[in-house]
Amino acid sequence: MRVLVVEDQIKMAGLIKRGLAAEGGVADLAERGEDALWMAAANDYDAVVLDVMLPGIDGFETCRRLREAGDWTPVLLLTARDAVEDRVAGLDGGADDYLTKPFAFAELTARLRALVRRGPRERPAVLRAGSLTLDPATRRVWRGDTEITLSAKEYLLLETFMRSPDQVLTRLQLLERAWDYEYENRSNVVDVYVRYLREKIDRPFGVESIQTLRGAGYRLRSVDA
Repeated sequence: MRVLVVEDQIKMAGLIKRGLAAEGGVADLAERGEDALWMAAANDYDAVVLDVMLPGIDGFETCRRLREAGDWTPVLLLTARDAVEDRVAGLDGGADDYLTKPFAFAELTARLRALVRRGPRERPAVLRAGSLTLDPATRRVWRGDTEITLSAKEYLLLETFMRSPDQVLTRLQLLERAWDYEYENRSNVVDVYVRYLREKIDRPFGVESIQTLRGAGYRLRSVDA
């Protein structure tokens, strides 16, 4: 197992490196997020151990940039912060797992082994369909360089579409994913909100990304049309 350890505390980095070596692994060390980016591009790693608090760009931003560059190597975040919002930010930014300091080395290696068994899997931190971009971490949406303001329900509906581009989604599927049980299956709320979405993400830009398939449901194109 070859691991990239991104940790600016020299003592901590050395302990992790020696511990992995004792178990037959190999660890390369980086002290800054910027260094981690070029090292990850130049080498094949089985996993990345990434501290959140780094000089320069932090661990959250480092992970986000790795994913945007198409690098899906499993990432284990190390954080001294135990706040829920920090864990959410890390996972939404593309990390696969996190471990709060202080930690037992046995737990670190167990988590790394689990991540390596899964292997790299593409899970975009930012969703794209043509010129449409959705960032689940910040809940912001753009068409090209223009940011689009959506209501909470419009956002949920769009995120549902963008997680399944080019797939036909029935009204029932959309209802189940974006609404709670207070809505009956025969409600026309889906049609109403699809119309709202089109007025915001399509018509002002001269595109038709949301298709209606009569008798089947709706589909979001992965390319502009």
